[in-house]
Amino acid sequence: MLITLVTGGARSGKSSYAQAVAEQLGGDCVTVVATARGEDDDMRTRIARHREERRAAWEVIEAPLEAERAVAGAHNDVVLLDCLTVLASNVMLSRSERSGRAADEAIAAQARAIIDIAGRRRGTLIVVTNEVGSSIHPATELGRWYQDALGRANALVARHATNVVMMVCGMPLVLKGAGPSA
Repeated sequence: MLITLVTGGARSGKSSYAQAVAEQLGGDCVTVVATARGEDDDMRTRIARHREERRAAWEVIEAPLEAERAVAGAHNDVVLLDCLTVLASNVMLSRSERSGRAADEAIAAQARAIIDIAGRRRGTLIVVTNEVGSSIHPATELGRWYQDALGRANALVARHATNVVMMVCGMPLVLKGAGPSA
């Protein structure tokens, strides 16, 4: 399975671009691995907006944890994982041990599992994630652990990706590979 990583800052157009690429590659035959949990009004609104923006025919697998199982069980060759950022937060907060090392190990293990499963499948896996290296320095220790661990996981996925695209102001910048067109 080819991996395309779509990264960028908040509201940079990552999900819209990734959905357009998935639609171009798979039409109605796309599986979305959705990682968000609707635990507050804002997140429920965001989830509803994402649902409205994607094709109704697409298979959706809710996977706030263990996204590799959802990728493995996808019925389509085009899989859109939206997003690694939220998945990393879910994974980190699901652990009882709170430390930078624990966060790093848990998030890296999830990223490696996704990469391993993708290596056993055919088709394309499109992974959406936030670029956290350019954001503000978190004020809390937990925030710094998360930022560091997600940054390393993003780099790991990018190393295994065929294409890496960074979204800036709604514009795709190809960092690696030919870059899928949307």
